[in-house]
Amino acid sequence: MKLKVIFILIFSVVSTNALSEIVVTDDSGKKITFDKPVKRIISLAPHVAELLFAAGADKQVLGTVSFSDYPERAKKIPRIGSYKKVDKEKILALQPELIIYWKSGNPVDMINGIKDLGIPIFNNEPDEFEDVAESLRVLGKLLGTEHVAEVQANEYLKRLKSLRKKYSDKVGDNDKIRVFYQVWNQPLMTINKDHLVNDVIEFCGGVNVFADMDNIAPTIDMESVMKKNPDVILAGMAKGREDWLSEWLRWEAIEAVKNNHVYAIDAGLIVRQTPRILDGAEKICEIFSKYKK
Repeated sequence: MKLKVIFILIFSVVSTNALSEIVVTDDSGKKITFDKPVKRIISLAPHVAELLFAAGADKQVLGTVSFSDYPERAKKIPRIGSYKKVDKEKILALQPELIIYWKSGNPVDMINGIKDLGIPIFNNEPDEFEDVAESLRVLGKLLGTEHVAEVQANEYLKRLKSLRKKYSDKVGDNDKIRVFYQVWNQPLMTINKDHLVNDVIEFCGGVNVFADMDNIAPTIDMESVMKKNPDVILAGMAKGREDWLSEWLRWEAIEAVKNNHVYAIDAGLIVRQTPRILDGAEKICEIFSKYKK
């Protein structure tokens, strides 16, 4: 009888521990397990920091990289470097339990160097609109803030459905607008079909003229843009880059320039895979609606 009781107690403890384990899969397909919510996290990309706060993070984010500027409290988080280069000593000093990285943005050598530190790493890379909601849920599970994350994910999906009904569902194949999205001016850079910005362009009824490029953010030349002859040019800009628009004025052979369809869009709203991408999507959809008029 005593042996039976002991067995039941052991089984109960094991079962409870198994149920309390946090098991999640990152966007590289790698599973990671924690026995309790993660309290000490470092973010290696601006969009990751933004997603963490949206998912309910408070004091769990100990360090992040440059340009992590949203929400406002993200600006107060200590910097451990940039998305291209980090200070390993600063990372170790913060004693993180988890480092969340961005596979297509963070250099492979940098990530390999971080792996050598022996700290668990987790890739976050939403590729499609719906992936943003899933990222919120996964991060909420890691943080132990599932309720907050679920509310945010559902609100995001509800708004996505509303925007899709308003814009995307009404676009016919013959109405597609040829679009060039400018990531940078010198060198001139754009995005291919694998970038979430491409999904935004298609969502609003456009076609990315450089969708078939091999690199996710290829460098191109002006001659290539002229050959593609886009109907609309979108310049993803931050403050201080207003001269990008004026640089296009001398290329009047391009339809978009000739017809005054060169527009600035806040890069922070469109290149970060966070709930705010719907703000950027709505602005782009409105620009395309203006073009059609």
